[in-house]
Amino acid sequence: MNVKKLLLLILGAGAVALFFFFDLGRFLTLAALKANHQALIDYYSQHKVLMVVGFMLLYIVQTALSLPGAAILSLAAGAIFGTLLGTVYANIAATVGATLAFLVTRYLLRDVVQQKFGGQLQGMNRELASKGFNYLLLLRLVPVFPFFLINLAAGLTRLPLVTFFLATMLGIIPGGFVYVNAGASLATIDSVAGIASPRVLGSFALLGLFALVPVLYSKFKNRGAGARV
Repeated sequence: MNVKKLLLLILGAGAVALFFFFDLGRFLTLAALKANHQALIDYYSQHKVLMVVGFMLLYIVQTALSLPGAAILSLAAGAIFGTLLGTVYANIAATVGATLAFLVTRYLLRDVVQQKFGGQLQGMNRELASKGFNYLLLLRLVPVFPFFLINLAAGLTRLPLVTFFLATMLGIIPGGFVYVNAGASLATIDSVAGIASPRVLGSFALLGLFALVPVLYSKFKNRGAGARV
């Protein structure tokens, strides 16, 4: 690993360590958000641009460093900016942060992974090059794997950057909207875990399956053509 990569790795690890050392996660809780809700609203009414920029930067850093607190930030977006604008701001920030995590992982580790396992990954890389959008959209819509793990794992593959960005931006809209919309009625929320009901999660899973329809159709078509030959 060269000096630039080592320095970037140290800076990232140092930032994460400081977050936990100073227990900054205590500010990213439902209780803290409710306690400071009115103060945040008052500040936003006086400094709209600064509040939006500050919120988005915070969300980008949180996502890029894979820190806890994304759900609270989405709730805060709805509580401060309302459902529509909150969804837009949270979506953009989360997408940018995820893309940064993707790029950093790719810059630091992909070459090593491809050198060691390139032969075994050839089939997967070809599949991702042609149908990566559908697969990633499925993973974004169906909350089976943690958001940050998808960002890091995708960076180790040959998934195109544009595909990652677009699939992430589109795929997180439904889930993001649910949390932002809940945040717009902050006083009625008792726990973060209760926001995404089984019915909502089932709806996301159904959307994810629709994302795979083109992939399944293509495989079925190719298999049928091969059988005829």
